Amino acid sequence: MRPRSIAVVGVSAKPGTAGRTVLTNFRLNNFPGEVHVVGRTDGDIDGHPVKQSIDDLPEGVDLAVFTLPAAAVRDALEACARRRVRAVTVFSSGFAEAGNKEAQDELAGIAREAEIALLGPNCLGYTNLVDGLPVGFANAREVVRVPKDGRNPAVAMVSQSGGLMAFASLTLASRGLPVAYTVATGNEAGVGMPDFIDFFAEDDATKVIALYLEEVRDPQAFLAAARRARAAGKSLVAIHPGRGERGKAAVQSHTGALAGDYATMRTHLARAGVVLVETLEEWVDVIELLARYPEPPTKGPGIVTFSGGFCAIAHDFFEDLGLEMPPLTEESQAELAPQLPSYIPPRNPLDLGTQAIWQPELTGIGTTALVKDGNVGSVLIAVNSGTAKSQGVYAPHFIGALKGQRKPAILGFPAPELNAEFEAAARENGLILSRSLERSMRALARVTHYGRDLERAARSVAYAPFANLPALGRGAQPEWLGKQLLRAVGVRVPDGDLATSLAAAEEIAGRVGYPVALKAQAGELAHKTEAGGVLLGVDDAAALRDAWAKLHANVAAAQPGLVLDGVLVERMAPKGLELMIGAKRDPKWGPVVLVGLGGIWVEALGDVRLIAADMAEADIVEELGKLRSAKLLKGFRGAPPVDIAAVARTAGLVGRLMLTVPEIDEIDLNPVFVHAEGEGLTAVDALVITASERE
Repeated sequence: MRPRSIAVVGVSAKPGTAGRTVLTNFRLNNFPGEVHVVGRTDGDIDGHPVKQSIDDLPEGVDLAVFTLPAAAVRDALEACARRRVRAVTVFSSGFAEAGNKEAQDELAGIAREAEIALLGPNCLGYTNLVDGLPVGFANAREVVRVPKDGRNPAVAMVSQSGGLMAFASLTLASRGLPVAYTVATGNEAGVGMPDFIDFFAEDDATKVIALYLEEVRDPQAFLAAARRARAAGKSLVAIHPGRGERGKAAVQSHTGALAGDYATMRTHLARAGVVLVETLEEWVDVIELLARYPEPPTKGPGIVTFSGGFCAIAHDFFEDLGLEMPPLTEESQAELAPQLPSYIPPRNPLDLGTQAIWQPELTGIGTTALVKDGNVGSVLIAVNSGTAKSQGVYAPHFIGALKGQRKPAILGFPAPELNAEFEAAARENGLILSRSLERSMRALARVTHYGRDLERAARSVAYAPFANLPALGRGAQPEWLGKQLLRAVGVRVPDGDLATSLAAAEEIAGRVGYPVALKAQAGELAHKTEAGGVLLGVDDAAALRDAWAKLHANVAAAQPGLVLDGVLVERMAPKGLELMIGAKRDPKWGPVVLVGLGGIWVEALGDVRLIAADMAEADIVEELGKLRSAKLLKGFRGAPPVDIAAVARTAGLVGRLMLTVPEIDEIDLNPVFVHAEGEGLTAVDALVITASERE
């Protein structure tokens, strides 16, 4: 990022070629170090003597920039290794993104062995606008430098798509927000996202790190770097395509990436302090918000408007985004009331109606009240003022109330034109102007959820391993062993035991009490219900003998030759609301926990919440309240409220298992019968899968 010497390799004498553009960039921006040129032309190019071979370079050049066809890259990289070049940037395409992963892996191996920081291949290069260093072939220009002392907020952009990075950086520049660095990482055969995040975490000029991700190739390194950047006070804002099947296919064809599980990634990114947005507009809006207001709010937004209709729309909009609009504090109401006309109630949203036409100072009074209010986390000015003249009347009051304060705020003026003086004053004071109220509300909601995610991450639980757990086999564990594991960690399961004979089944049933359930047990019996291996409501000893024979006949017909571990004999559990609690371990990202509506409904409706494995129980309760079926938890149509605390406790135990027993790949408790408040829950089915398939 700050080389003292550079070699441009593959330079042609022909003007306008990639190598000449790279050289011109160095000249236009007065690169102070040594520049070497390697090419086939005799003489000199742009005043630089042309060396015929990389082997003619002095030893220890900081950076080599390859403007070469893909076929020539390997030999050139090997030559750089011989000359102890420290870093290499490769623009060339034709590697993993084109299906040629083997050639890319060879480059990675050479660079790793020679300790070369390799950027690319298939990248557009990068710019360091703090030091005035553009390393790119697309165009030559003199860049505007960004102060390195951090006096003004600036953004560093790291992207696996050069085109989208250009879109975002140009959009931010049009808003007066400088971009200090842009890095197109390409296929990341060598250095990648984590390396640049670490660099920007320590850079004084950078306030926000903006990321376009098509694949996070080393999730654990990425998450660790994100946490370090967040600890250094930087915000990270990412966008990632590939939520749907077509998006995944497009990602693969673009960079050779293999898209991972989006929901799992989102959960881990939130835990590490990364905002993940869903649209390009939201990306730049959130970047600007966090650059200008680096302390994300945790409380809901406040609104000042001239429209009662917009108040209703805003309530609906924020509710859909999972936010409430908080009431003003009693102190704010008492302070506002004597300053407002009697017919304007001091509340949030604050509708000033038409009175502001005659009393424009009300806009400043109302805005100041929301800025000072302890219940309000952010402020949106939502004024549909259609003329530049009227904007000029209100502007001084809004700007006076907002300038210099730290609470996130947006001036929303969806007008055909903006008053030039108003716009200039807003930019001069570092305020955010928006022409879209919906985009403004979405951005404020996103940064509020970000603030809450950071609070929840700070409450994460450091779990100790469990003691005296049963030994697990490899692959899918039979239910009886999964339930032994649950008992050992404190999750209630039905009374019962494994029977290997009819006599043992009769003894167990007599001990736990009828009615009982019989369940065939074998790790290889993946779908025991479909195989007729589950018989419920067995009422007495005679029925037990008949059920025993029927169960064995059913399983023998469904899977001939299968040897059972035995039959699980359990007392029928009292009914309750059917939920599911599960967990899975992504091979790259790590574990996540799922809670949601269970039984057949988990597949039919998919009403689940994905949560971090180390989430505190109080936060799990909050997540349960976000289920579409949350009304069922609180009592519905005469049913009593269920024991939500027991669900949260059990989800926490499942998370603890995933974090402390690394051989477990998956846990599925479905259904879990959740009983009335204070009566706990019972896990009536349990599937535990260990790591044999991953190995």
